[in-house]
Amino acid sequence: MSSGARPRVFISRRIPEEGRALLAATCDVNSWESDEPPSHSEYLQAVAGVDGILCLLTDTINGELLDAAGPGLKVVSTLSVGYDHIDVKECARRNVKIGYTPGILTAATAELTVALLLATSRRLKEGIRAVENGEWGSWKPMWLCGPGLEGATVGIVGFGRIGVTVGRCLKPFGVASFLYSGRSEKPVEAKELGAMFVSFDELLAKSDFVVACCALTDKTRNLFNASAFKKMKNSAVFVNTSRGGIVNQNDLITALQSGQIGAAGLDVTTPEPLPTDSPLLKLDNCVVLPHIASATHKTRAAMAVLAANNLLAGLRGDKLPHEIQI
Repeated sequence: MSSGARPRVFISRRIPEEGRALLAATCDVNSWESDEPPSHSEYLQAVAGVDGILCLLTDTINGELLDAAGPGLKVVSTLSVGYDHIDVKECARRNVKIGYTPGILTAATAELTVALLLATSRRLKEGIRAVENGEWGSWKPMWLCGPGLEGATVGIVGFGRIGVTVGRCLKPFGVASFLYSGRSEKPVEAKELGAMFVSFDELLAKSDFVVACCALTDKTRNLFNASAFKKMKNSAVFVNTSRGGIVNQNDLITALQSGQIGAAGLDVTTPEPLPTDSPLLKLDNCVVLPHIASATHKTRAAMAVLAANNLLAGLRGDKLPHEIQI
């Protein structure tokens, strides 16, 4: 950055201090100091005339917001690995660079995916309620039994960094076989787990556990719909820690209510937050978490630092450490 006026940046939410301090050292920072987002009008007002924006995955970065920021905007940096909330084509048209935070949240997301899979398959939600409601009586051989991982087939849809790490975490549980599907075969990663590349339909039909780790794109939107759930085993457990938009939520509700599939564990929904009257929350065979896959202190701090460094690089006119290529 030049020795002239300090760049102006807007941070759209309260973030770990490590990231904010990096920006404050060389920039004039306007932070929205709340865990809740600014209103639409407040957001548009806050970005007026800024050089950079550090946003979250819940912020819509579109033409209207870019117009409000003005022609001086150089870079948008999102504190997330997903970037479907950003109009990347519109940013490219305006020569606005986009940064994101891949890799850092891989381990935390994989951990949470496994935790959600276990909580769902071992019926922890029902067990906790039984203890709290006084339903815990004598030991019963058939009570609250669920499917186990030992000897199971696990299907991973989206065999990128997170999908592979989920497999690594699950392997010690005695999983019999791993299947994966995606845009292309990945022989190096598959060899480590002994995973087999199969079609999406074959994965659905053969898997005891179906884990969604794919990005939200035009091709994956509503990928898990009524047709997909009908191809799964009636006992199958479905887990989604990627994006809510890859699931047709009404179709999932029907599949769970009818017994078409056994259970589901979700860290992402549509919309977010999920309304408290959603049928998903009334189902014993569904565990819903509030999008907390990356929520470890270490991971969130590292994400904030990378997002800040992406922003600083864009302000200098340098290549971003992790830049979305259009």
